Parts: sequence; C-alpha cells; structure tokens
Amino acid sequence: MGYVLRVRLAAFFTGAALASAAGLYYLQQDYKVAHQAIAQQMDSIYKSLDERVSALEKLKTAEAAPKAVEAAE
Repeated sequence: MGYVLRVRLAAFFTGAALASAAGLYYLQQDYKVAHQAIAQQMDSIYKSLDERVSALEKLKTAEAAPKAVEAAE
C-alpha cells in the first residue's frame, strides 16, 4: 500500500507543478500584454500633451512679437 500511495503523491505533485508552471506562464503573458497597453496609452497621452504645450508656446511667441515691435518704435 505504501508504494501505491507514493506513486499517487508523486503523480499529484507532478501535475500540480506543471499546472503551476502553466499558470505562471499565462500570468506572465497577461502582464506583458497589459504593460504594453498601458505604455501605448501613456505614449498617446504624452504626444497629446506635447502638442498642446507646443501650441501654447507658439501662441505665447505670437503674442510677444507684436509687443516687441511696439516697444521698438
């Protein structure tokens, strides 16, 4: 009886180890996909913010140019 129990326990723990490894691999892939999605969202937000800052800087230089011309006269 002892031999059969050892074989069953070995089979159980082998299956548990394989299932655990498969689960960890799946979680790693899920984490990688989520990380890429968040990075892509942050890139689009950064680009949008950069465009807005550039537009504000152009507006500021456009407003400053006429004042400089008036001061020179």
